[in-house]
Amino acid sequence: MSETIRKSIHISSLIIPLTYKYIITFERQKLAFFLLLIALIISLAIEFGRFWQKSFRKIFMRLFGLILRKHEWKDFTGATYLIFSSMLCVAFFRPDVAFCAMAFVSIGDTFAAMIGINFGKRKFLGMNKSLEGSIACFCSTFIFALIFGLHPIVAVVGALAAALAEVWNIPVDDNVKIPLISGIAMTFMGIII
Repeated sequence: MSETIRKSIHISSLIIPLTYKYIITFERQKLAFFLLLIALIISLAIEFGRFWQKSFRKIFMRLFGLILRKHEWKDFTGATYLIFSSMLCVAFFRPDVAFCAMAFVSIGDTFAAMIGINFGKRKFLGMNKSLEGSIACFCSTFIFALIFGLHPIVAVVGALAAALAEVWNIPVDDNVKIPLISGIAMTFMGIII
C-alpha cells in the first residue's frame, strides 16, 4: 500500500516538467532555474530541520513517515533529490531534453515499479529489479518522448538510458540518476544526428 501511495506522489511530480514547459515556458529558463533553486533551499531546510530538531522530526514523521523508505529516515528524501536533479536538468540541458529527462523519472520509475511489483517474474542477476519493470520503464518513457516531439532516435536513446539508469545498481538515488543519465544520453544523441 505505501508503495502505491509513493508512486502516486511520484507520478504527480510531473508537475515540475509540465510547469517548466507550459507555465514558465522554455524561453524563461533562468526563472525556472531560480524557482527550483528556491525549492531546493526550502527542501534542504526541511531535511536538516528534521535531522537536527527532535520536535520537528516527530511532526515530519507523523506527516510523511508512512511514505518514506527506511533509508530516507536518515538520508534526504526522494523529493529533495528530485528537485536537485530537475534544477541540474534545467541548467545544463536543452529545454526539450530537460523536459523529457525530468518527466522520465516520474513516468519511468513509476511504471517500472508498478509493472515490476505486479507482473515482474524475471529478476536481473542478484537485484530486486525485473525485466518486465525495465521494459515498462523503456516503453513509457519512449512513448512520452515521442508524444512530446523528440526526434525518434533521441527518444529511443533517452528511454533506453532511463531504463538502464533505473536498473543500474549504483548507490545514487533514482531521482538523480534517471534524469541526468537520460538527459546526457539525449544531449549527445542530439549532437550526433
